[in-house]
Amino acid sequence: MTYSTDDFDHITTNAAVSIYEASSPVFEGIIREVRELSKKKPEATMSSSKVKLVNRVLKDLLEILKNEPAGKYLMELDEDSLPQMSDAVLTMVQFETALGSFHTRYRKYLPDFGENYWITSESIEYWRQISEEDV
Repeated sequence: MTYSTDDFDHITTNAAVSIYEASSPVFEGIIREVRELSKKKPEATMSSSKVKLVNRVLKDLLEILKNEPAGKYLMELDEDSLPQMSDAVLTMVQFETALGSFHTRYRKYLPDFGENYWITSESIEYWRQISEEDV
């Protein structure tokens, strides 16, 4: 079976998938810690160093999420007026939701291969080439 861009509603790039795969585990760890801190002291103000740490990850994620449907709701934490823990969690939950949507949107089960694959322009081109080689 040959797959083409016409077979998929949504296509991303290998570069975006690489950012997703590198940043998601780091983000998951950070949001888990911020949630724990927020449970203890939701009104506490985040330190500047914590905000910078979180923003480094959010900045990477914004590269791939800003043009997604939920991207218009995403923004880094404000480093000038440091957010409270509960506000940081709220912002990060929006990223968490957008990451889930990204995964659902671009990773699909392909019956011909019997596995889930990222749907990228590079993968589609590769599948086209191997299909031509089989002919």
